[in-house]
Amino acid sequence: MATCRSRHKAPSSLGLTGITDAAEDRGRAASGVIVLSHLSFGVADLAKATAFYDGALAALGYARVWSNEDGAGYGVAGGNDRLALFVQADRPSPPGPGFHLAFEAPSQAAVDAFHAAAMRLGGRDEGAPGVRPHYSPTYYAAFVTDLDGHKLEAVHQ
Repeated sequence: MATCRSRHKAPSSLGLTGITDAAEDRGRAASGVIVLSHLSFGVADLAKATAFYDGALAALGYARVWSNEDGAGYGVAGGNDRLALFVQADRPSPPGPGFHLAFEAPSQAAVDAFHAAAMRLGGRDEGAPGVRPHYSPTYYAAFVTDLDGHKLEAVHQ
């Protein structure tokens, strides 16, 4: 895991950039399009948040790719972050109803492991693992809320 002091500064609001690297280039879909570079979430307690995300995202094959005293970033090992966490002086304010962050899972078992890890690490259940036929017959997902109220999904299709 790298220590980052220059690329990320604690943002006053969520933002997107166009930064990519060679590891991300190798992971692009056949279309070659990456729509989002990353998202940033505010957290109240970085140690508790990183413990939660280290466990929940490891179940999906993602890792902490950088950290410092102000934040941490998660993505594919060897690549840039796709999710950045930054400590906020005021209580974090997650986006409202209708927003959630969905992580791609390599299998249904990974979705199950994500949900189990999130529950074990203090997350709140927002939808147990299972097929969501109203999305599609192959849409297998689980929904949780993290320690700061951000709604997350793991999905395998």
